[in-house]
Amino acid sequence: MGEISRRGVVGGIAAAVLAGAAGPVLAAPRDRERYFAGMASDHGQNYRRTNFNVIDPRWRRQLVQYYSDEPQGTVVVDTRHHFLYVIFENRTALRYGVGVGKEGFQWFGRAQVDRKAIWPPWSPPADMLKRRPNLPRYMAGGPDNPLGPRALYLYRDGQDTGYRLHGTTEPWSIGADASSGCIRMFPEDVIDLYQRCPQGTRVLVLRHIAARAAAGNDSR
Repeated sequence: MGEISRRGVVGGIAAAVLAGAAGPVLAAPRDRERYFAGMASDHGQNYRRTNFNVIDPRWRRQLVQYYSDEPQGTVVVDTRHHFLYVIFENRTALRYGVGVGKEGFQWFGRAQVDRKAIWPPWSPPADMLKRRPNLPRYMAGGPDNPLGPRALYLYRDGQDTGYRLHGTTEPWSIGADASSGCIRMFPEDVIDLYQRCPQGTRVLVLRHIAARAAAGNDSR
């Protein structure tokens, strides 16, 4: 199959994967090519780098003031405002912009990272296959896989929740309610997060975050 047609098929599969069953696929902007800037190599895979020049500055990775009773190293996700925080010392945190679950697919609560994967494969869960029987049963890891270059698997009481922190092939979806429940990140950001979060990292997913918890100003 030619490169263009192959990517078209894979791209269609990826869109279906990300859509779930809660309505239409998040519309890609007509000028979506501007969201990419060259190529990068990672663990033998070549992927398209994000063009952060066109990304709203609030979604870029940055150090911010943060007030929380959660211990240092905890990951906190504010689904309402589309931010993920890694808590640092001295009332600071590293903040990332994220995409979260669409209405009806969001989830909240505590979990922990019990498994991590580089260029993870993807297999749709049974409930997703019921909604979308045309989805592939398995996708190998790689630049066309919608999980992106990294996945951090969230467990609760030793059981896989089915939710992940992972990358995306759709950088324009960061800052939106776009997934079937997983937390998606820019490829560059999920690579960074992967390095910061050892197995056992605590994760707290909130509906929203208190007004005093995080200041939007870059504190660097």
